[in-house]
Amino acid sequence: MRLVLASASPRRRELLKEICPEFDVIPARGEERADFSRSPGEIVSALAARKAEEIAALPVAYGAAVLGADTIVYFRGEVLGKPKDAADAGRMLSLLSGRTHEVFTGVALCMGGGTHTAFARTEVTFLPLKKDFIRAYVASGSPMDKAGAYGIQDGGLVEKISGSYSNVVGLPLELCGAMLKEFGIIPR
Repeated sequence: MRLVLASASPRRRELLKEICPEFDVIPARGEERADFSRSPGEIVSALAARKAEEIAALPVAYGAAVLGADTIVYFRGEVLGKPKDAADAGRMLSLLSGRTHEVFTGVALCMGGGTHTAFARTEVTFLPLKKDFIRAYVASGSPMDKAGAYGIQDGGLVEKISGSYSNVVGLPLELCGAMLKEFGIIPR
């Protein structure tokens, strides 16, 4: 069965290639609005489902399985999505400095008129970050398109993780692989 990734993220594309060498990419364009009264897992699952369903409804995706994903950083009851601007990125990085937070990624597979969702959770502990480091990192532009204003792959930020590394990058491969195998998209 043909698989479509409903994401413009180059990181998700590279990760998905590790478990499924052939798929199409049609980025979801819808607005990422969430009901923040829900749990983090419910938030990311709903956002991922919305992305997958948006693309599955397009004629170009007819008959395909569509995979959507969404990632948030969760710290002390606050959802940290992509920063609005450089000041917001600096605020998020300062907030996370030297502390442990959670990263949630929701995954949704839309096929045959149904949508199946799941999510992964990883704990991440940041190193204490100096103000000069935060300023330089924000000035690099790297944090601007990432939940929590950081990319774990950028280095110099993380002391330790507990859980899936690929989840923190944006696509939990263990969870995705199990879901794609369960529905016959990739071989068992």
